[in-house]
Amino acid sequence: MRRAIMATKIPPAPKVGMVSLGCPKALVDSERILTKLRADGYAMSPDYAGADVVLVNTCGFLDSAKEESLQAIGEAIAENGRVIVTGCMGNEAELIRARFPDVLAVTGAHQYEAVVNAVHEAAPPVPNAFVDLVPEGGLKLTPRHYSYLKISEGCNHRCAFCIIPSLRGDLVSRRVDAVLREAEKLVQAGTKELLVISQDTSAYGVDIRHEAREWRGRPVRAHMTDLAAALGELGVWTRLHYVYPYPHVDQVIPLMAEGKLTPYLDIPFQHAAPSVLKAMKRPANEAKVLERIRSWRAICPDIAIRSSFVVGFPGETETDFQYLLDWLEEAQLDRVGAFRFEPVEGAAANALPDAVPEAVKEERYARIMEATARISAAKLQAKIGRTLPVIIDEVGEADEDGSVGATGRSQADAPEIDGNVFLRDVQLSHPALAPGDIIDVTIEDADEHDLYGAANHVL
Repeated sequence: MRRAIMATKIPPAPKVGMVSLGCPKALVDSERILTKLRADGYAMSPDYAGADVVLVNTCGFLDSAKEESLQAIGEAIAENGRVIVTGCMGNEAELIRARFPDVLAVTGAHQYEAVVNAVHEAAPPVPNAFVDLVPEGGLKLTPRHYSYLKISEGCNHRCAFCIIPSLRGDLVSRRVDAVLREAEKLVQAGTKELLVISQDTSAYGVDIRHEAREWRGRPVRAHMTDLAAALGELGVWTRLHYVYPYPHVDQVIPLMAEGKLTPYLDIPFQHAAPSVLKAMKRPANEAKVLERIRSWRAICPDIAIRSSFVVGFPGETETDFQYLLDWLEEAQLDRVGAFRFEPVEGAAANALPDAVPEAVKEERYARIMEATARISAAKLQAKIGRTLPVIIDEVGEADEDGSVGATGRSQADAPEIDGNVFLRDVQLSHPALAPGDIIDVTIEDADEHDLYGAANHVL
């Protein structure tokens, strides 16, 4: 007589919803939290209704970002009711609790253990020995084909407009072997593009005296140049963000020329006028920077340089602003973002005299955006007729004629912040095209921010 086999019934896992706000560094924090929760047996909910608890990872860099965070907390409270707050606004727990007394817990930035413990208390995990819930590369909030790789926390700079050190502390670098192992796992899990991030990528390893660790049978220092060279061995696009222009940055340009690194530098210049840089407590070496940009382009002609600038900083005169515009004309940066100065609670800049009127900020913002859009349009027009490698982010649906388009990015374009390359008729040349594929594209047209083209046929 055969005995009936009783199937083990797996209890349903508690579900966690996540709202992640702010910069890529906060997004990495969210991914780490979700990876740990998934390992603990939690499932993820794509909406409020299905979640047993909702995490809101907040941004507290600007007052406008704080208000957006508070709105997100309010929406989560209204839609779900069981909310845990974490992230940069976690250091303002009293403010959050005063406005939303029903929040279950408030934790600060990169306090992974505290937020996971808060979730455990709010929605206890269900042990399950039968199912492995976590993929090798961890859980991701970005598409499978690109990943942010955070190499450090905090910052040693004390820029007058910034409160990051008070939110995240001084520089704390990760072990270089841990960074490289994470990068390898991400590549093995399907990542085709690594985006290296931190508050100050150039300062990586300063706090641990650039200690060396074993990787692939050899010592590698915790130094930006060594890390960049090692990442260049992984065979994927590797993009460097938040790079202060220290002298050793010159050493990574040959790696870009050799194709080991993506020819792209994200450098937060913030301004060019010496008097404004001094007031911002940033190095005023704009003339030397222009020389270095010229030398970088001589070594790697395809290098794309992106930066961001603040207009309307206290004390900024019309002469200072014109200096910045003239500097931009000479620098010919590929991608530029601009921000109107906004006082942030706790920033030293708030106490500076000679505040710039809001109307003047708006006028200067419009002028810098017009100037940089013109520069960008000219640089993109120069790419018409060239064949460029493009990484595919999305493949569209066929239209009524059966034509399929796709959206991708060139090596000059980081996701979310730069432009796109829009492709037509990809079904003719690449019928099995998928996100993460890197293909050659002939550029046919351009506007101020984006490129348009057709994929080359594969022979």
